[in-house]
Parts: sequence; C-alpha cells; structure tokens
Amino acid sequence: MTDHLREHLERWKSETLARSMARAPEQSERTVTVSGQPVETIYLPSHVDDASHGQAYLDKLGFPGEYPFTRGVQPSMYRSRLWTMRQYAGFATAEESNRRYRFLLEKGQTGLSVAFDLPTQIGYDSDHPLASGEVGKVGVAIDTLADMEIAFDSIPLDQVSTSMTINAPAAVLWAMYIAVGAKQRVSPEKLTGTIQNDVLKEYMARGTYIFPPAPSLRLITDIFAYAAEHAPRFNTISVSGYHIREAGCTAAQEVGFTLADGIEYVNAARQAGLDVDRFAPRVAFFFGAMTDVLEEVAKFRAARRLWARIMKERFGATNPRSCMLRFHTQTCGATLTAQQVDNNVVRVTLQALAAVLGGTQSLHTNSRDEALALPTEEAVQLALRSQQVIAHESGVAHTVDPLAGSYYVEELTDQIEAQAEDIIRQVDEIGGMVRAIEQHYPQGEIEQAAYRYQQEIERGERVIVGVNRYQGEDDNQPELLSISAEATRRQIERLNSVRSERDSAAVTGALDRLEATARGDTNLMPPILDAVTAYASVGEICDRLRRVFGEYSETV
Repeated sequence: MTDHLREHLERWKSETLARSMARAPEQSERTVTVSGQPVETIYLPSHVDDASHGQAYLDKLGFPGEYPFTRGVQPSMYRSRLWTMRQYAGFATAEESNRRYRFLLEKGQTGLSVAFDLPTQIGYDSDHPLASGEVGKVGVAIDTLADMEIAFDSIPLDQVSTSMTINAPAAVLWAMYIAVGAKQRVSPEKLTGTIQNDVLKEYMARGTYIFPPAPSLRLITDIFAYAAEHAPRFNTISVSGYHIREAGCTAAQEVGFTLADGIEYVNAARQAGLDVDRFAPRVAFFFGAMTDVLEEVAKFRAARRLWARIMKERFGATNPRSCMLRFHTQTCGATLTAQQVDNNVVRVTLQALAAVLGGTQSLHTNSRDEALALPTEEAVQLALRSQQVIAHESGVAHTVDPLAGSYYVEELTDQIEAQAEDIIRQVDEIGGMVRAIEQHYPQGEIEQAAYRYQQEIERGERVIVGVNRYQGEDDNQPELLSISAEATRRQIERLNSVRSERDSAAVTGALDRLEATARGDTNLMPPILDAVTAYASVGEICDRLRRVFGEYSETV
C-alpha cells in the first residue's frame, strides 16, 4: 500500500468511520469469523505499484461512506446496523393485512412494505365497475382513511419504517399515512419510510399510471417540497429499476433507465424552484436482484458510483447525502417458477445474497409460492428467515464491500457503468426521459432484451432448472392463499358505511378546494390532506384530479 493511500485510510478511520461509530458502534458478533479469526471493517489492496495507481483506486472505489460511494453509503455498513428487512405484504381487506403485518413484525421483520390492490393503484374505489374482480387480489384495498387506520392498528408509526408501493396516487396514500400518524399523536417529522412515487417507470414497464407526465411530475415535486418542510425523515420517492428488470431489461439497462428517470425528477424539482441539496438526500432507489450473483453485485456498485457523479457534476450537489444512492432491493419475481416451487427458495437466497454483497439498505425476499399465488404465512416466514440466516450466519455482513478488488467484479462494475452511461447519453439526446418514453425508446429496448432472454430459454441456451432441464414429477404443490369474494363484499360495505357517516359538506368542500388548487400552481399536498382527513375516498380525490389533468393513454 502506498503512503498516499495509507494517509487516506488513516483520515477515513479518524474522521468518517469515527463519526459513524459514535452514532452506531460495531456489533461484536460481526467482527470475527465462525472460527474466531478477526475481521477488519474494510480491506484495501495490499500492494499498489505507485501513487498514481493509489489515486486511481481513490477515484474509482474510495472509502465507504464517502464519494463516490462505490463501496457503500455507510462507513461500516452492516457491522453496525443490518439492512432493514421488509416483506412486501398486503391482501384482501385492511384487517387481513394488519394481521399479516403484525405477524411479520413478531417474526423479526424490521420494516413494513405495503402492497396495494390494483384499483387503489390506479385511483378507483372498490365499488367502481373497473374494480370488479380485482379488489384485494394483489394487495390491500384502501378506499378511505378508515381503511388505513385499520391497516396500521396497533402498529406504532414512530417506531416502524413503512415503505408503500404506490405511484400515480402516491400523494393520496401518503396523506392518509400522515393522517394516521396524527391520530397516533405522531407528527410528520417523526415518520420514517418511503413512498415509491415513481410514475415514469409506470409508463415504460408497469402500467399503473393515471395522469399524463406533466401533472404527474407536478404531484411528485409537490411531495418533495412538502416533505422537505414537514416530513424531512421520509423518503419522498423510490426511483424504481425493479419493474423494468421484471419486464425483461438487462442489468445495464436497469441502471441506465433508472438513473435517467432520477435525472428527470431532479430536473423537474429544480424547475419547480427547489434547491437540489434540500430534496435530493431523500431520493431513494429500488432495484431487482436476479440470480446471476456477481453481475448483480457489480450492478449495484456501478449504480452508486454513477449516481454520485451525476449529482455532483451535473447538478452541483454539495451535500454528500445528495450524492448517495440509497436503495431497497427485492428478489425478482419473474425468476420464480411454478414448476418445482422449492427451487425458488434457492433462487431467492442467491438473489438476497447478491443484494447484501452489493450493499443494499433494505431487502424483500420473495416467497417460494409467489409464481402461483400470494404467499402463505409459512412461505413468507421462510422467505424472511433466508434474510436472517444471511445476516447472522453467512459472514458476508462482517466487512464492507467484501468482493471489492475481484478482477471479475471490478471489470463488470466498469462495464455496467459504461453501458448505463451510454443509455443516459441517448436519453439526453432525445430530450430527457419523458420525451424518450413518448418515442417508445426505453419500452422498445426492454422489449428486445426480454425477447432475447426468452428465446435463449426456449432454445435451451439458458438453463432454468425444472423448466427446460432437470424436469421431473413435482408432487410438492404447496397450499395456496386465496382471496374470497366475501372480502370484496366486506370492503364495499365499509366504503358505503364511511360515505353515509362522514360529513358530506366537508368532503365536497375539501374536494372543491383540491380541484381549484389543481387548476392553479400551488402545492397540492395541503388540500389532499384536508380531503383524506374528511374521509374523501381515493377514487373521489383522483376523479377530481382527472377532471383537471386528464388521463394518460399510451401511444406506440
């Protein structure tokens, strides 16, 4: 090691690491191997030929907790605090979902992750004709504040971090969460968690959009501004690569298109008059983890380094937290198979391992039965246990960025970064991500990548165990969770009950004020909060916004 690099190491230890350790000391169980060998917080190249090589190491990798964050956003990473373990959950009614949330917390989950049903995601109430057959099927049905109160009953919001996978109506569901906090006497500044709030990827990969891009971006930047003033600990967006990876894109495309989305959001916020260092520290990300472990590790490292450079060089961010790419990971559901479902436990464990080796801040592990149905309690507990075994028994959490210096991983990191940069450059040349989506550029690239991947499987060039090789009798079909029609009936009954008991004049007044605000240019969060507090429904609020903003219809 050169003197130059050694000097930087000593400075990092005495400044960055020391400050982190004062806040969160390292846990003794993560400082030795199972055989009792001591493990250092970080490992560096033992032999660097000269000072120029040492500087190259600092420029490309550096130290964890410091720019360019290649090796992690926290100085000691998991030695001090493990990632947040979240199991994405929600189904049927608020009562059933509340029971699942409390079950998971009792089993050691350290954060909640809420799944909403399809009608809620696209701004329709449970009794809307288009909601027929979909109520509670892929998440919990939330129509009014009454549902949200039940969903979080006996869950202290000042102690639990909650992630909500909601996009087009994110402002409405977040307002309900704030209102539930107020009823628990928890002020907004004490709430922690994340709203996905990433509508651009909906246009290119997922489809749960409502409004056109311009008003959608307005809603997002209004949330940024409101949170900076009132809820500074809440992540106001989770820019999502997960769904485009699920749609079939490559690792480099996931990084490139996701960061291009992030650039579009930062640009929109700046155009709305927000200072980058005021909102950017609460911009989070969300990636998928596939089964190719080392490629995924390289992907996460490349994304961190590239985003840090974008924020510093393109947007002039000066707050180090503005340059940190903090991310949640979910193991990829598209990799799960209906055949030989127990194989999915192995796939998910490998994917979770990749996320941890890549430095994720929180993690959801899919259940073995999710290719067939929503997970049962038994399956979701096993999925959670896979995280806990990795955390406490594998040893991979003992040191920061343990694969750094691997010839293969470092080369893959550089390759993915370069390919993602090229994608961002092409998006810039088109005129930004909104224009690129309108021209079908990301959609076309994702479709082509997905087609190539599927063709490889069909030709047997890519082996999927139990599907195109090693097939056999599979008599271990698990018991599946099903959502009854009775759940839909109960949900609609509660909605009608709320409508009959609330103050109708207060609801109408709040909705009128919301519509008037939407026609102007002031922040939409206060009138949305007023509407949900008056027990206006998700559908009623979104319908008023539809009157003003219209609805988006994809054109190819």
